[in-house]
Amino acid sequence: MDTGLLILRLVTGLLVAGHGVQKVSFRLGGEGLAGGTEEFRRDGFRGGRLTALAAGGGQIGAGLFLAAGLLTPAAAMTAAGVMTVATTVKWRNGLWVQHDGYEYPLFLVVVAGALALTGPGRWSADHLLGWTPWPGWISVVALVTGPVSGLLVRAVLHRARSTAEGPAHDARAAG
Repeated sequence: MDTGLLILRLVTGLLVAGHGVQKVSFRLGGEGLAGGTEEFRRDGFRGGRLTALAAGGGQIGAGLFLAAGLLTPAAAMTAAGVMTVATTVKWRNGLWVQHDGYEYPLFLVVVAGALALTGPGRWSADHLLGWTPWPGWISVVALVTGPVSGLLVRAVLHRARSTAEGPAHDARAAG
């Protein structure tokens, strides 16, 4: 079981962190902070650069902490939160990733939630520091708070597009 949790944490954590690196740099196929900022604007979010930095930083931190198995409930909560936002962005495209759907971010939300509930396993920083097992209530709080916080971020930062807005408006908003 511990080997499976280690593999799951490493793969999930590094994918989430890599997703964040793409938002704020040119590494891993990213388009730099300007590209991450434009992506959020294009998706209808306020805050531009600050939103891209917060999302990218949250993904990088949460992903690396998940991979290490350090503060696992908090890392899982943060990963689930940022990937819930990504799920809401892709919702309109349907489930499947072939059509830019929400399949991948939803899967990462579920895996992060499962890691919050199972804990990081024996081969983790949490275990090495004597912090495992985490009390069950902490895991449940992380499981609920992650997605709820993502939905709240979406509600606060997302602006509805009017039907009058089109490509000309998008070009002005990006500038």
